Amino acid sequence: YVAAVYEHESILSPNPTALVDRQSALELMDRNLNIYEQQVVAAARQGAQIIVFPEDGIHGFNFTRNSIYPYLDFVLHSQSVKWNPCREPYLFNDTEVLQRLSCMALKNKIFLVANLGTKQPCEPTDSHCPPDGRYQFNTNVAFNDDGTLVATYRKHNLYFEYAFDTPPEPDYKFFDTPFAGKFGMFTCFDILFFEPAVNLIRQYNLKQVVYPTAWMNQLPLLSAVEFQQAFATAFNINILAANIHHPTLGMTGSGIYTPVKSYIYHNMESYGGKLIVAEIPVITTDYDTNLEEIPGRVSEKGNEQLPPIFYAEMMYDNFTFVPVWREKGEVQVCANTLCCYLNYQRAVLTDELYALGVFDGLHTVHGTYYVQACALVKCGGLSFSTCGQEVTDATAVIDFQLWGNMSTPYIFPLLLTSGITLDFADHMGWKNNHYFISKNRTSSGLLTAALYGRWYEKD
Repeated sequence: YVAAVYEHESILSPNPTALVDRQSALELMDRNLNIYEQQVVAAARQGAQIIVFPEDGIHGFNFTRNSIYPYLDFVLHSQSVKWNPCREPYLFNDTEVLQRLSCMALKNKIFLVANLGTKQPCEPTDSHCPPDGRYQFNTNVAFNDDGTLVATYRKHNLYFEYAFDTPPEPDYKFFDTPFAGKFGMFTCFDILFFEPAVNLIRQYNLKQVVYPTAWMNQLPLLSAVEFQQAFATAFNINILAANIHHPTLGMTGSGIYTPVKSYIYHNMESYGGKLIVAEIPVITTDYDTNLEEIPGRVSEKGNEQLPPIFYAEMMYDNFTFVPVWREKGEVQVCANTLCCYLNYQRAVLTDELYALGVFDGLHTVHGTYYVQACALVKCGGLSFSTCGQEVTDATAVIDFQLWGNMSTPYIFPLLLTSGITLDFADHMGWKNNHYFISKNRTSSGLLTAALYGRWYEKD
């Protein structure tokens, strides 16, 4: 099927904390919706059957609970009412944004997924009801190709979004399409947690996901395109990921991902939006993971000097590292219960420091979640203290096999190359209670090769 995602540089309110009336809020949102409309037309012309827009793309961000209120549409979260906002605009008040999105889908005969702020009055008898008598949700909506609202999803894992409420229960939302079956949906930070993202995919055996996001890149392990691809690979699904484009805030990175190929956009240099359109296969069955022999344990040759262990902060976590400074060899490093092993060979010995790092613990900055990670990274400079820094360019082409005795089945294989480009592993999978990833010759200089494990039970 042909899919489209649009990385949108949103027109932002100059003062998001100021209180404005509904009319002014609609005027700002209309400027973003006008851009959406042009992109829907362009995507439909290229044969797209579905288009996905980013999180916060219509209203922007940095609101307070009160200042966002005029920007919120009313949406009924019960799916019992079949509603076409374009054809039945009179059914509910405050649905101008939904109407416009619905009409875009209808006019262009395309499935459309977008993110907006929604409101829902609640009764004081509802124990979750906020003091001001209303819920405010960060919401994804999906319209089918005749403009009918077919699914709404309320973001569960909020990322410092004080304007919004967490829904009382996680939403498991998907919608059906004639061209690719069911699409699940969740938003941004949700991708790092079991609820609802992983549970949704597993419970309903979903093979396609739409994913609006407003993601701030964090190298070396959590840049948007790197993690989006790892997620598609780990769960063997297609992901249509639309990110917001604000390079000054570190926000870029969208793509259409299959487990074996990606069409991505990552651009920190220029401004303006970007439409990606690609034809991808519908996934119906599971790919077989290629298994191969994992080499034996590192043999300790008596006279050989073991590389020194050192500690450095990476992504706010205290990693234990060993340098990877030869042309080829095997190294290992352990922390808590996790041991990571690397077998490597460089094409040419370049003047760049690499290190193998391990972390097995609770990550506590910008969210709390348990991580088990084995990571081969390029360091920022030649001293140990630069390992873990954000690096965007590298020249060393490396063959490697990386493996670890992970305690969780949820492992995201990361493979990032110079200029924030992606590569695919040759082989990955479980063998002898170890998870491994291997690659013969990265396509360009290696930035990160990692196994990023999420141990959800220990969150």
